Amino acid sequence: MLRTRAGELSYQPERRDPSDERPMRANRRVLAHLTDIQPHHHDWGQLVFSVSGAVRVDTEQSTFIVPPSRAVWIPARLEHAVTAIERADLLTLYMRCELLDGALWLQSRVLEVSPLLRELTLALPIDADPCPPETADDAARRRGLQALVVHELQRARALSLGMPLPRDARLRSLCEAMLREPGRHAGLEDWAADAGYSPRTLSRLFREQLGTSFAQWRSQLLLAHALTLAARGRPMSHIAAELGYASASAFTAMVTRTVGMPPSRFFAEA
Repeated sequence: MLRTRAGELSYQPERRDPSDERPMRANRRVLAHLTDIQPHHHDWGQLVFSVSGAVRVDTEQSTFIVPPSRAVWIPARLEHAVTAIERADLLTLYMRCELLDGALWLQSRVLEVSPLLRELTLALPIDADPCPPETADDAARRRGLQALVVHELQRARALSLGMPLPRDARLRSLCEAMLREPGRHAGLEDWAADAGYSPRTLSRLFREQLGTSFAQWRSQLLLAHALTLAARGRPMSHIAAELGYASASAFTAMVTRTVGMPPSRFFAEA
């Protein structure tokens, strides 16, 4: 079910489940800014590929920010929700579990979409209702594309664009506020005041419940948002200002400290 923040339901095309005959199904949709796909799960694996725009995928334990030309893998039966950070063109692949076997595919993660993988996924036939008849040549082509998609997915590089989420409701509410407005505050003290914590207590909770420091968690969040803005061609000064930094040099220092390279190189490689 799709729901906008205004509470209005929007149309979701009917999809067909993967089957023995068609173990991979493709669906494509455009989500308006701040559209939510409510929490749900499938009996098959799912690849959410952002053709353009950006989305956030939330699970019980983690959140993933998916900028353009990136994809998030969601294993079978994992409950997840999707929020469009901006208007997004999503291509979703539904895949039988046996197509991607192994322990790596039991965990959700963000994957790099190579130029070849992008073109292969875009070439897959999109399921429609009613579904047009498929000729023998169409079926052979589809099976060939699907085999190449699986091969490229197995080679795809995993990216550190996921952040753990706490189970504690109060702390999770704070983390979700940071995800929605990463530039609202610049430091621990202001975010702690928003949530009614002392800075010392908030710092302790991050380490106890998330296994990381507040600063490290926020840096990962800012990097993910920065990638989204950079993909839209925003200049460094605009990215820094939108994420709450007083100057581009301060933002550059954070990126360099976090990933060991300046933003220009990080954005190019990522």
